[in-house]
Amino acid sequence: MEYIINGIRGFCMALADSVPGVSGGTIAFILGFYDKFINSLDGLMFGKKEEKKEAIKFLIKIGIGWVIGLILAVLVLTNLFQTQIYKVSSVFIGFIIFSIPLIIREEKEVLKGKYINLIFTLIGIAVVALITYFNPVSGEGNVVSLTNLNFGLIAYVFVAGMIAISAMVLPGISGSTLLLIFGLYIPIISAIKEFLHFNLSYFPVLFAFGIGIIIGVLVVIKLIKMALKKFRSQTIYCIIGLMIGSIYAIVMGPTTLEVPHDPISFETFSIIFFILGGALIIGLGKIKKILEKKA
Repeated sequence: MEYIINGIRGFCMALADSVPGVSGGTIAFILGFYDKFINSLDGLMFGKKEEKKEAIKFLIKIGIGWVIGLILAVLVLTNLFQTQIYKVSSVFIGFIIFSIPLIIREEKEVLKGKYINLIFTLIGIAVVALITYFNPVSGEGNVVSLTNLNFGLIAYVFVAGMIAISAMVLPGISGSTLLLIFGLYIPIISAIKEFLHFNLSYFPVLFAFGIGIIIGVLVVIKLIKMALKKFRSQTIYCIIGLMIGSIYAIVMGPTTLEVPHDPISFETFSIIFFILGGALIIGLGKIKKILEKKA
């Protein structure tokens, strides 16, 4: 039962990590195991022998579901993202809008009465909005090509991997949203899809991306653990700001496609798919309660 529960958790995280919108960290937050997830990563990287053993046991259970979820997502997302961008983006916006109240409810004790920390929410919004606004590929169709590798491209993918995994681990802006901003979302998803079909020409760039992810985890885990322990109220307020700001990133997402589309407007926004995204988040909240009873 424990493997099934944690497998479901990992599966849900992978679905979130693979699409722009809500990060896997947000899903972990909603499902109530975020602190254990962070402590396990920290224990794996920096813990003593017994801490490493416990961390490995937990992360393997999460990892099995995560890998299954990622493979399924990659196999269907590439074409869907290109052909149904507005409907998919409406789902992502639904993810975010409906997630914020759940996080506020979960953290009401550290948020209540500390409204001076709303400044961190504004900072979070500004960070994402500025990154999106000054994105050099928006509106130009300059999605990064991974076919002609050079040192500069490898370095760019490496740094993007570091930044993306930081966002994926942190509840807030999705790492996939950042990849979208950097013009790498479709190229990386396509590269993974090709690699799953045994096209090994994409291995070098995926290797660089993977190394970036590992380095990013090493750097960010200690910072997140410290922030949540010593500055939890400020951190949660900032996370909410990052989530609000990522709505703007998703609205502008269609401009970063290889064939640029207009940003999402009232005409292209799908209320039906927005509600679908919200329903999925509410469903995850229900799953959390069921998992807590089973645990």
